This record gives sequence, structure tokens and C-alpha cells, in this order.
Amino acid sequence: MMLRTNRLVLRRFTPDDGPALHSYLSQERAVRYEPYGVHDAQQAAQAAADRAADDAFWAVCLADGDLVGNLFLAPSGPPQWRTWELGYVFHPDRWGQGLATEACCGLLDHVFTDLAAHRVLARCNPENTRSWALLERVGFRREGHQRAAASFATDVDGQPVWHDAFLYAVLDTEWGSGGSRGAGRVREGQLASP
Repeated sequence: MMLRTNRLVLRRFTPDDGPALHSYLSQERAVRYEPYGVHDAQQAAQAAADRAADDAFWAVCLADGDLVGNLFLAPSGPPQWRTWELGYVFHPDRWGQGLATEACCGLLDHVFTDLAAHRVLARCNPENTRSWALLERVGFRREGHQRAAASFATDVDGQPVWHDAFLYAVLDTEWGSGGSRGAGRVREGQLASP
């Protein structure tokens, strides 16, 4: 499957995406709030292979094919809840260009229109102001502030370093008429991997 927005192509990962994935997963500022650390070239190659086998990951590419980020969209909870969880990581060189906003809107159009989602949720560290600003920009509402909700690191004594999390969500009834928030998505349907 491939989705298009005005400037982007959202497609499945391929094992050949390792070098492009490494170009941003190798940067501390890109992965600072992720549950994993900076990737070397070998780790990025393995991540590309893993993501190619996982339908939850979407490669976000410019029209010329350059990989600029990735989205994560996976079911959350029992199937009858029709709830999905959204995540994203983008190349720092592409921050501030509206690409993450456009990509998220395109994928949200897909999940609400094509997958009949009822609710999409997202979590982020309160210190990650770029992330929660993005969520609010695309129409999510903050539902809660979870205290000491997660730990992605340990201190010098091996104890978890806890951080808070903001919980955001958007419902199908909030997403808008026809499921569109102006992302300009055109569904391409089932396509062979590029």
C-alpha cells in the first residue's frame, strides 16, 4: 500500500532503506525522546529490515524518493474498540517544513476513512514541545498528563529514569467531514514495493 499527500509518499519500508534510516536515526536530537538510542549503520540496516516486515511502520518520502521520516500506526486495545496509536520520527534537517504535519494528516485520513477507526491516540514526553505542538496542530486534544509513566534509560545505579507523558487523542467524529483535514491525500491502493 502507498499513500500520497501533496508533497509526500507514504509507503512500506524495504530492507534497502537502511542508509536513509541511518541518516536520521544516527542523530541524537532525532531519537532523544524515543525508547531506543542513536543507531549505527548496522543497527539502522537491521531496523529497516525489521520495519519492512512490520505493517505498523510507514516510510515518509519526498516525491523524489528521499526518505525524510517515519510514522508508526498500530492497533491499540481490543479490535472492537477500533483504536490506533500514532508515532513519528523525522529527520532533523526537515523539521519546520510542515512535512510531519502533512504526513500525519495523510495517515490519519487513511485510518479514519479506510480502516474505520473510532479513535487514534498518541503519547509524548511533556519536554518534547515540538511533538505535542504537532499533535495539537493536526487536531488531537490533550486528555491527560501521566506522571512517571515510562522509562527509556537507567541512572548510574541501574535504576529507571522515569519521565512523564502527555496523552493525546482524536475521535472519528472530531476528525472532520469526510475524514479530511486538508492533507491532499490520494489513495494509490495496493502497489508493489518500490
